[in-house]
Amino acid sequence: MLEDMKAEDITVIDLVGKTSLADAMIIASGNVNRHVAAISEALIEAMKNAGMATPKVEGMPACDWVLIDTGDIIVHVFRPEVRQFYNLEKMWGTDRPHERLDS
Repeated sequence: MLEDMKAEDITVIDLVGKTSLADAMIIASGNVNRHVAAISEALIEAMKNAGMATPKVEGMPACDWVLIDTGDIIVHVFRPEVRQFYNLEKMWGTDRPHERLDS
């Protein structure tokens, strides 16, 4: 789905055992605000068409960063500059120091 909308740099992060917020996080980029909006709207529509409950959505008016929370999966769609600034991959990735200590 994200590939069909030409989302770029799609990353999936397994959150099982890291947080109770969700089981997985998907991070993707759109080129500009309109692209982020189009990706997000298409994803929300696909979820509705698949019979899923309406997800919680934040960030649609500005479309710098749209968060789509389905409960089990959290999807972040960013403009590249905003994604680089927040760097969620590093925050939730396996290179976090406390995770290395527990291993």
